[in-house]
Amino acid sequence: MDFDYSPKTKELQARLLQFMDEHIYPAEGAHHAEVEANTAAGKRWTPLQTIENLKLKAQEQGLWNLFYPLDSAQAGGINAGAGLTNQEYAPLAEIMGRVMWSSEVFNCSAPDTGNMETIARYGSTEHKQQWLKPLLEGNIRSAFSMTEPDVASSDATNIETRIERDGDDYVINGRKWWISGAGDPRCAVHIVMGKTNPESDRHTQQSMILVPSNAPGVTVLRPLNVMGYDDAPHGHMEISYKNVCVPASNILLGEGRGFEIAQGRLGPGRIHHCMRLIGLAERALELMCKRTTQRVAFGKPIASQTVTQERIAEARCKIDMARLLTLKAAWMMDVAGNKFAKNEIAMIKVVAPNMACQVIDWAMQAFGGAGMCDDFPLAYAYASARTLRFADGPDEVHRNAIAKLELRKYAAKPQPVDMPITRGC
Repeated sequence: MDFDYSPKTKELQARLLQFMDEHIYPAEGAHHAEVEANTAAGKRWTPLQTIENLKLKAQEQGLWNLFYPLDSAQAGGINAGAGLTNQEYAPLAEIMGRVMWSSEVFNCSAPDTGNMETIARYGSTEHKQQWLKPLLEGNIRSAFSMTEPDVASSDATNIETRIERDGDDYVINGRKWWISGAGDPRCAVHIVMGKTNPESDRHTQQSMILVPSNAPGVTVLRPLNVMGYDDAPHGHMEISYKNVCVPASNILLGEGRGFEIAQGRLGPGRIHHCMRLIGLAERALELMCKRTTQRVAFGKPIASQTVTQERIAEARCKIDMARLLTLKAAWMMDVAGNKFAKNEIAMIKVVAPNMACQVIDWAMQAFGGAGMCDDFPLAYAYASARTLRFADGPDEVHRNAIAKLELRKYAAKPQPVDMPITRGC
């Protein structure tokens, strides 16, 4: 593996860093003020003009759809991305991750990124024209509808939502929650996972289908609160699908292909999540270093306290280790595919959120009371990082998968176990 970034990535890094310095960081105050103003006016679920204005600037500068693996020429003239590999895009995701909301400015935010890749890879020509094109252009948003409140959704075979064939249509019935993006009034389509073949093999029971958000029977029941944040206007919603009827052509790939699609969708998404978390942790460490050099306690700067120095050093080590492991996973995906990199993908999904939670926690501790409020981005950053220990599979599921793969190495030829050497009396 070559640890150096490609010339294309370096050039985009420089442009993206400049954009962050000139436009994103200076807009953090305006973003926060607009959120508070919308809340006071009872307009929480309204797109933020601060972000919409910045989107125009990002498009003008060619910093748009950077996640998308095809460039505009390959995508048939659609305003697509830079044609980057996972490894090339990863450091750009890290830069955008330094400010929680900035990915949307570049049309690189979840769940739209995963949904666009899903439709591009598994959708029909009609699906791409109806949904992918406006998503790539930033004219609509989308949701990914998988998790359910009544079952342990860490095991996706538990999903109970039914997708039943009825002539030329499918009828969907079920209840979902933690459906990110469904609160946005621009959300036009949901990718819904449910069971079409409940009697077949447990991994071929599920299918994915495209459901317009305004289809009769689609009801947003409530926005869910995430450790005190509702993330409006993006939102994490609980949704009911009651006798929702869509054309049979809306099914992706065909019945029983839901797990196959999920694996193809989640691999790149986990790279994106983990690199954004690394960027978030870098920002927390930067804020921690600046704060502790400026604040004096017990007669000397907090930065001179041994405990502070130990945490700064440990944070540096943890961030760099997480970055290297994530870049390795991205490289392996590019070289041999998601399946080949499944162990590394599972590992980064455990390592990155836990690392970010720890580093942000140390930064919050260094800020004292200020770290607990929204005067600084740390409290919201911690809530977001902690949430990602569940998203795309909880830690326990990934650790279980890692352990099974590790044990499998030694299962074919049992190795002798050395007995401990003891000393006689």
